[in-house]
Amino acid sequence: MTTETIGTDAGDARITWHPARQARLVLAVSHGAGGGIGARDLKALASVLPAQGVTVALVEQPWRVAGKKVAPAPKTLDVGWRGVWPALAAPGLPVISGGRSAGARVACRTALELGAHAVLALSFPLHPPGKPEKSRAEELLGAGVPTLVVQGGNDPFGRPEEFPDGDHELIEVPYGDHGFAVPKRAPLDQEEAVAIVTDSVVKWVGSLG
Repeated sequence: MTTETIGTDAGDARITWHPARQARLVLAVSHGAGGGIGARDLKALASVLPAQGVTVALVEQPWRVAGKKVAPAPKTLDVGWRGVWPALAAPGLPVISGGRSAGARVACRTALELGAHAVLALSFPLHPPGKPEKSRAEELLGAGVPTLVVQGGNDPFGRPEEFPDGDHELIEVPYGDHGFAVPKRAPLDQEEAVAIVTDSVVKWVGSLG
């Protein structure tokens, strides 16, 4: 594991690399607007995927590196992501652009422009909680590359059945909330819920040409 600081027009970002021994892809994933790269799904992917030939790059956006508590406007998030992309592409491998929540929106918005191989959208915030009329479906539907959405069954930002049909695959984590946490009364435990995330990503990555 190595950490690299990258200067961007939005400030310094940070990449924590989890390299695969014989990498064929890079999965770059960024955090959401209220958390960091310590999120349970991001940590699990960084642990599991290198053994599958996928180098994982966990990206901390400039606002987070600067110690700010609140994420900036979407356009500024996109500026930060564009700024780290050359470093993500430097190994010379196809790059899957990914993120959780706000990071998933960034990945969708910039995928075509940056030449992403595919998009991984973890807990895509389809709408603000309680406001389904404020849909962000256009961002997801406009990604323009193979896209996997992994969504909690009880995510207040959009349950799986709320998602529009489109050119994306959707995997549900039953009973999961926006952070894939499951209640203690659920018929699956937390470890099993996270395994659904990692297993589905491993399978999907294996299907990418």
